[in-house]
Amino acid sequence: MAPSTFTRRHFARIATWAVAGLALSRQALAQNQKPALKGQVVKIAVIEPLSGLMGSVGTSLLKSYQYLAEQFSASNPAGVRFEIVGFDNKLSPSETLGALKSAMDQDIRFIAQGTGSAPALALINAIEKHNQRNPGKEVLYLNHAATDPELTGSNCSYWHFRFEADTAMKMEALTSFIKDRPMVKKVYLINQNYSSGIQIAEAAKVGLRDKRPDITIVGDDRHPLAQIRDFAPYMAKVRASGADTIITGSWGTDLSLLIKAAEESGWKGSFYTYYAVVAGTPTALRQVDDNRVFQVAYSHYNMGGQMNVWMKEFQKRFNEDFYTHGVALVFELLSKSIHQAQSAEVIRVAEQMEGAKFKGFNGLVEMRKSDHQLQQPLFVTVWTSVSAQVPYSAEGTGKTFAPVREFTAEEVSRPSTCRMSRP
Repeated sequence: MAPSTFTRRHFARIATWAVAGLALSRQALAQNQKPALKGQVVKIAVIEPLSGLMGSVGTSLLKSYQYLAEQFSASNPAGVRFEIVGFDNKLSPSETLGALKSAMDQDIRFIAQGTGSAPALALINAIEKHNQRNPGKEVLYLNHAATDPELTGSNCSYWHFRFEADTAMKMEALTSFIKDRPMVKKVYLINQNYSSGIQIAEAAKVGLRDKRPDITIVGDDRHPLAQIRDFAPYMAKVRASGADTIITGSWGTDLSLLIKAAEESGWKGSFYTYYAVVAGTPTALRQVDDNRVFQVAYSHYNMGGQMNVWMKEFQKRFNEDFYTHGVALVFELLSKSIHQAQSAEVIRVAEQMEGAKFKGFNGLVEMRKSDHQLQQPLFVTVWTSVSAQVPYSAEGTGKTFAPVREFTAEEVSRPSTCRMSRP
């Protein structure tokens, strides 16, 4: 009896010690993980045009990343610290590839870009090849603004995540809004002559045909990107056509100069735009009458909440508007994914990012797993005077974009055509 009792007690003690030892091991592992992330520097290369005609757009974006890197470094669930490194691509795909190489040579694994779909496509192709050839040294592309639908369609990549709504999603919202505006009868399309601009024009034709077949498209012009200094000839054609509406996806100085030419020509029609908040354009809109310019976007000036706090502080610090709000969604998802992965290794972070759902500043959003296209609400806003309800003054003009209609993510979602290869 004694040996048997001793044996049972002996093994009971061993089992107790083993369980305690396992618990201590797990605790030690958790403790070891936290210091490994806490304070770890995560570098993000921001590749944008920092010079040339669109330089103001790129430098504003760089400031947005730098500002939000400070905010999220101060508070994020992973405890990491974000560091931003800027690269000038001069809006050129070849310069973009040079910047990518420089970033990778500096061991930067997270690449952010959004100004221009041609540079975006160059990044997708280059990163796809690099990651196939260099397992363990993968690079991730965070796209905050390039909107060509094919970037998450036929050219989709596991290593590319888009935080902006694509051109088709935006046009679905815009044409749904126009459907209920009987004053729109004759539409002139003016867009930049590259993939995104071409697709905006085609999407407008399809959307208007399906929702408002009575509308006549009286013109369809495409102009070179960031090369036109005087849009008076284009506005002469608009006036001659009898158009009461312009639909345009043009942005930056191109849109600012188009609006300037419209005002100088005396044209009193309406603009339906994608990018009227981009640096410099609100100033060009200063003298434009209320209720003539509309924009479709995933955000607007008067969102309220934390976004309102960031916008006020950014404007005070830099004396310019913070308008690329999608950068906040980039940091939000990246922070959460690093925390969930307990690692800043690209391949582990990407696993957490795809399919993720979280509440962003603009509502519930989802990074769709099938194509890495963020599903999110869209807002149609109108240019109007500031008021107690919409107090944010765009570029100090005393005017703002006020929301007039919101579309849910489900209402603007488009089917996925991506055939993604996963590692």
